[in-house]
Amino acid sequence: FKQKTAYEIGVRLVGSEMCIRDRRSIERWGVPPEITVSIVYQESSFISDARPPRRKLLWIIPWKRLSTAFGYAQAIDATWARYQRDVGRADADRTNFADAVDFIGWYNKHSYTTLRISKSDAKSTYLAYHEGHEGYENRSYRNKTWLVAAAEKVAARADRYRKQLLSCPL
Repeated sequence: FKQKTAYEIGVRLVGSEMCIRDRRSIERWGVPPEITVSIVYQESSFISDARPPRRKLLWIIPWKRLSTAFGYAQAIDATWARYQRDVGRADADRTNFADAVDFIGWYNKHSYTTLRISKSDAKSTYLAYHEGHEGYENRSYRNKTWLVAAAEKVAARADRYRKQLLSCPL
């Protein structure tokens, strides 16, 4: 088994990966798979145990991480625990691809219903995912040009993935 790089997955394998692994999330949450997988790519580059970088103490000593985000979905501890309670899956694992995409589906379903974001609006979906529902409502992303640019990349990538999925027998 050869582990694929994020580039290999991002360019050639995403459509088939979504066909195989995201079906449960699609059926359960009604969330477009291309948006889900584009978020995974943006958040972790398909690295199962991804974490945010550490802060530096005195510019050289590795210190605490910026957040508790972890795994494919970069879910923070508190939100992951809420997901586990809501879906009744205490054994759900952030390093498991199927669990991570199910989490993203669960979270985005709440974004669509709570914030009234269109299911086809990948940019707004990502902004709500990154900033949280309250941050999205307060438009905390407005002064973060890097985040708006990232959300635009998520949207462009999701559009590419959507086109790949047209040949996928879901």
